[in-house]
Amino acid sequence: MQRVLSTELATHPYEKIRVEGWVHRIRRLKSVSFLIVRDAAGLAQVVVTDPALIRAGEESVVAVEAVVTPNAQAPGGVELTEPVIHVLAEADPPPFELHRPTLAASLPTQLDHAALALRHPSRRAALRISAAATAGFRRTLEEQRFVEIHTPKIVESATESGASVFELDYFGRPAYLAQSPQFYKQMMVGVLERVFEVGPVFRAENSDTARHLTQYTSLDAEMGFIAGHRDVMVTLTATIAGMFAEVQDRCGYEVPAVPSEIPAVHFTEALRIAGAPDDEPDLAPAHERALGDWAWREHRSELVYVTGYPMRKRPFYTHPDPADPAYANGFDLLFRGLEIVTGGQRLHRHADCVAALRAAGEPLEPYRGYLEAFRYGMPPHGGWAIGLERLVARLIGAANVREVTAFPRDPHRVAP
Repeated sequence: MQRVLSTELATHPYEKIRVEGWVHRIRRLKSVSFLIVRDAAGLAQVVVTDPALIRAGEESVVAVEAVVTPNAQAPGGVELTEPVIHVLAEADPPPFELHRPTLAASLPTQLDHAALALRHPSRRAALRISAAATAGFRRTLEEQRFVEIHTPKIVESATESGASVFELDYFGRPAYLAQSPQFYKQMMVGVLERVFEVGPVFRAENSDTARHLTQYTSLDAEMGFIAGHRDVMVTLTATIAGMFAEVQDRCGYEVPAVPSEIPAVHFTEALRIAGAPDDEPDLAPAHERALGDWAWREHRSELVYVTGYPMRKRPFYTHPDPADPAYANGFDLLFRGLEIVTGGQRLHRHADCVAALRAAGEPLEPYRGYLEAFRYGMPPHGGWAIGLERLVARLIGAANVREVTAFPRDPHRVAP
């Protein structure tokens, strides 16, 4: 007998069908019991008149052969009657209840039992939203001639400045887990002009906060033949709109409107708006929240660009503002008061890249493969990187990025 998903039952009235899934809940009443079966699509209610038929507890895997009976009070307007229940795999009693609207277990407990906690509808919904956002990212960029690439995650040199890299013993010589695909996506602009990648990145930052992970999913893009960083911002705006639209279409989740032109403020103006000192080198979380409030109050936008960060806070490959080289032709995109994207224009001339590395006190040898691409002509280009977990957490109102990550990695967790 062919399996039918819970959401398809209403199209099979009075037919005998087979559903398969997990025992979500058992409700025992005086004269009847209800077995709620959960599958990937939703819930099915099975009416059991003989309690002896229920031989497995919650989270056990079962197959139920039964008759689809219309009932307006049941999930989806139908329930299953006259059941024959087959136990496919018995489960131990779970450490917390999954049939409650919210998980009562603490976040550490959920993460310790991630394979179980992820079965909760709220956790599954977050993963589906992540998948939809990623699909929207791909679709929107492919419609704009971008080509998906896949780059190495074991690299010869650190991509960003600083020491936040995981070092490896690579057959007796040092290598690193990639902090980003930055160098490779720049090199691929010289091949395909417009490229993007969805993949993991690694940051050895001992930051145990609600917004940081040591491994997260980065949605990267790079595009050639630009006039400046604002061309990149235009493309990113369209991409964010496409991602949100895909989430709403696939998941039915209400998403905020994305303005055709997201408001933008220069870093120096952002400091003023946030009430920060003029000599601040970067925006603190409190400053980002203040800018989010300002963008909503002044523009009714939940998104705001901050442009022109100080060059001393940007990586060596960042293109300075020709009008004021102390500031960068770059940007961050804040969503509801949280930075979710960093991007900008890159240096594209070989001599400028070499000079920037020397000014940063970096040896040239580890970057020889990267620099070679610029010796043979690279167009003006720029791009961005979106932190997927941050974006999804902000979108659904999760307090911690770990709530939207299947198996998060942080300074204290490498399992499960």
